[in-house]
Amino acid sequence: MIDKDKWMSIGKIVSAQGLKGDIRIKPNSDFPERFIKPGKRWIQKADELPSEIQLVKGKPMPGKSIYILSIEGISNRNSAEKIIGWNLVIPENSRPNMSNDEYHYLDLIGLETKKGPEKTLIGFVTDLIKGGNDLLEIELIEGKKVLVPFVKEIIPEINIKEKWLLINPPPGLLEL
Repeated sequence: MIDKDKWMSIGKIVSAQGLKGDIRIKPNSDFPERFIKPGKRWIQKADELPSEIQLVKGKPMPGKSIYILSIEGISNRNSAEKIIGWNLVIPENSRPNMSNDEYHYLDLIGLETKKGPEKTLIGFVTDLIKGGNDLLEIELIEGKKVLVPFVKEIIPEINIKEKWLLINPPPGLLEL
């Protein structure tokens, strides 16, 4: 039996591309071959079970962190528009191995955020925003969300097993 929660999102379908059924994917994976190499993939709508698809071809969109994909069976704009908002997923057990200083996106989401030598709880990680410099979105206990550069100087310690990270923000960072 397929468990709908045993899947890892590697990208989100954000729009249709052209008239022939191509789609645009916003990736949340550092492995471009997942969007370029033809073969079996899965798409998933919200809390439903994933559906198997065949990636025919994919390419990066010049100047943007977006990929354009052609999927077997999606041959016009209308059918492409029906899957906007769905996630491109892979089985959770197909994660690549990471070195000690590398983390999977899903491992960071939900981590308690602690501050200072006392490791006082100040909030929770709610997102990782990819770009030139990765940013962690942290929802502080008082409800405000802040963006924190995901760098060793500001986030010196991450404990995935105990589900927390330590933050040493420069003055004013959490007040923005």
